[in-house]
Amino acid sequence: VILVYMECYRSAICFISDSKSRLVLALQLDPENTGFIAVENFTSLVEHHELQLDPSKLDMLLALVQSNEDGQVCYQELIELMSSKRSSSFRRAIANGRRTLQREILLDETGLGLYKRFVRYVAYEILPCETDRRWYFHQNRVCPPPVFIAVVTIVQIIVFMCYGIMLNKWVLQTYQPDFMKSPLVYHPGHRAQVWRFFSYMFMHVGLEQLGFNALLQLMIGVPLEMVHGILRISLLYMAGVLAGSLTVSITDMRAPVVGGSGGVYALCSAHLANVVMNWAGMRCPYKLLRMILALVCMSSEVGRAVWLRFSPPLPSSGPQPSFMAHLSGAVVGISMGLLILRSYEESLQKQCSWWVIIFSFITFLLFAIFWNIFAYELLGVQIPPPP
Repeated sequence: VILVYMECYRSAICFISDSKSRLVLALQLDPENTGFIAVENFTSLVEHHELQLDPSKLDMLLALVQSNEDGQVCYQELIELMSSKRSSSFRRAIANGRRTLQREILLDETGLGLYKRFVRYVAYEILPCETDRRWYFHQNRVCPPPVFIAVVTIVQIIVFMCYGIMLNKWVLQTYQPDFMKSPLVYHPGHRAQVWRFFSYMFMHVGLEQLGFNALLQLMIGVPLEMVHGILRISLLYMAGVLAGSLTVSITDMRAPVVGGSGGVYALCSAHLANVVMNWAGMRCPYKLLRMILALVCMSSEVGRAVWLRFSPPLPSSGPQPSFMAHLSGAVVGISMGLLILRSYEESLQKQCSWWVIIFSFITFLLFAIFWNIFAYELLGVQIPPPP
């Protein structure tokens, strides 16, 4: 049986606005109102259909039919394919039934333009399943473009250049007293200014941190945004940024925070964890070497941040920026990010694990708010005077 948990039959044909057409279609394909279509009826529909189905959709439907021993096609899955929607039941039907596509694998297709070759490259970099890769390849559209990561990176570069020119310093800018006077830096003395918990991602210690973050954002964030969409990737990135500043305010209460490392590490750790958990299905070249290189680079950046935090001599402005944002961003990526990347074209709201993660994040957020309001005075923390 293809579909284990099926919605009501009437909701499966809600895309047809005309009631007469709905009734005619139901009588033709499913006269007994069972929610399934006989293979004979389906074959006739494919041969005489007037629907604009692309080849990948026909391949998937034919794969479902030919692998189904019961000789039935689920009406719900047909409707979802025609309306460009996916469900977890559809993925289970393809994967658990070991159904394969009739056509050649996506990597063997020839005569593609430059953009379609890039889309195919992205599909093999991000998605672990050939069915998902073909689905993404044929469903991909130029609009809307992946603008979130690009805009964030451009703003970070502009802000860094402005402060580099103003301070006449391009490395270790935090040693300049005027740097901490920026309204974008998170400083424990200014924690009542809520926007600083987010805006610190536009400030960077120096050219080395900006270059590292910008490179990873563009190399990993843009492909992820192309596949999973701006809403999911921006949510993951901003969750890592917010978790970074809140974690610093709890664990390193005297330190400021700068840099977008919380969001960057959320993206990177989610992608790396997804690659590891789907190692056999990933077809990106040199994946082991690239995995080792990415881990070495990320560990080196954390080591640099730890050295900068505790290395003497300290400037007159107080402690150097904390490294805890890196670690908290990685935790967000492994938890929330991994679930997002594993749920390609599936509804997150229908997954219990998604609500568990959201509840945990909200609980952490509320705890951090109360901590920032009361803990500093109760513990008598001596924070540096705000610039």
